Amino acid sequence: MEKIEHIGIAVKDLEKSNELFKGIFGKSHYKVEEVESEGVKTSFFEVGPNKIELLEGTNENSPITKFIEKKGEGIHHIAFAVEDILSEVKRLKNEGFIVLNETPKKGADNKLVVFLHPKSTNGVLIELCQDAN
Repeated sequence: MEKIEHIGIAVKDLEKSNELFKGIFGKSHYKVEEVESEGVKTSFFEVGPNKIELLEGTNENSPITKFIEKKGEGIHHIAFAVEDILSEVKRLKNEGFIVLNETPKKGADNKLVVFLHPKSTNGVLIELCQDAN
């Protein structure tokens, strides 16, 4: 794993949260994007070399909507940049981690993504990200 790619924060209202985090960071988000297949609308902020991703569920079956219903707004996941997502999935499976989607799927911000189940990572949802280029 190369670095923390971003931290994902689940929010009820993306527009309100964009204003809140604009106040915190002193600058606006640089991108809003919907990932229809995941039922999520995202917004990204750059903070120095780091990124924060705000996530709002777009329907009642969205993992974000369900997360907020269960736990409320807050940190949803930590994403790590990887160079070769398929070899990382293989390595992590061999280490005994539970992989939620072995086949990478298209995520926001032009990334291929795979998630590790929180049951195998001390309760933290881990996302692996590789540039889709």
